[in-house]
Amino acid sequence: MKALSQNRRHPLMGLALLLLGLLVTGGLYSVASTVNQAQAATQVTAAASADDISEGEKLFNANCASCHGTGAVGGPAGPSLVGVGAASVDFQVGTGRMPMQMNGPQAQRKPNQFSEEQTAQLAAYVASLGAGPGVPEEQYLDVNAEGVNVAKGGDLFRINCAMCHNAAAAGGALTRGKYAPSLQDVSEKHIYEAMETGPQNMPVFSDANLKPEDKRDIIAYLKTIENNGSPGGLALGSIGPVAEGLFVWTAGLALLVGFMVWLTSRSS
Repeated sequence: MKALSQNRRHPLMGLALLLLGLLVTGGLYSVASTVNQAQAATQVTAAASADDISEGEKLFNANCASCHGTGAVGGPAGPSLVGVGAASVDFQVGTGRMPMQMNGPQAQRKPNQFSEEQTAQLAAYVASLGAGPGVPEEQYLDVNAEGVNVAKGGDLFRINCAMCHNAAAAGGALTRGKYAPSLQDVSEKHIYEAMETGPQNMPVFSDANLKPEDKRDIIAYLKTIENNGSPGGLALGSIGPVAEGLFVWTAGLALLVGFMVWLTSRSS
C-alpha cells in the first residue's frame, strides 16, 4: 500500500492518467463510429439484391477497375474503395466526379455518366466489400419536415463549413489548385453524403460529429439561402465585402477617369 501511495504522488502519474484517458476516449469513439458504419452497410446490403451487386460488379470492372483495381483494392491510379460505403460511391458517381475526366488537383463536377439505377448498383457492389456510410434515408433529406431548424442549420454551417465554402455557400479557393465548390443547385442527398463521407479535401462529419438531424438543418439552411437569391442586387460571386468594395472602388475610379477625359476633350 505504501508503494502504491508513493507512485500515486509521482510527478509523471498525472501525465500517465491523462494518456490513459485519451486512449480510452479514442477507443470508445472508434468503436462507436465502426458500429454506426457497420449498421449502415448492413442496411444497404440487405436492401440491395444479389442481382444489383452482381450488375454493380460488372459495371465496376468495366469502368472503374482500371484505376481502383480488381475488387476495388486500389491501384497506382486510384485508392482502395473497400469500406468507403455506398454513400461515397453515390456522391462521386452521382455528381459526375467519377470517373474523372482528367487528372488534376481534385475531381470536378460534371454531368454524370451513369443512370440512377447503375449508380445504385455500383454503390451496392462497393458497399458489399466492407462497412461504410450508407445512402441517407429520406427522412433526413426532407427540409420541410416538422422540427427542422433553419436558424440552427445556419449556425452549424457558419461554424463548420463557411471557412471553406463561403458564408453564402458560393465556394472558395484552397491551396495548390484545390477549391471548395459552390453548394448552389446541389441536391439534398449529395450534400448529406458529402458531409458523411468527406470527399476531396472536406473533413468527415460522422453522426458522432453532426447528428443526422443537424445535417438536415444545415441542408435546410442551404436550400433557404438558395431560394432567397440575392435580394441586395448583383451578388458579385458572393465572395465577401472586400471584393465588393474593390469592385465599387475600381468602377468608381474608372468613371472618374472617363469623366476627366471627356472634360479635357471638350475644353480642347
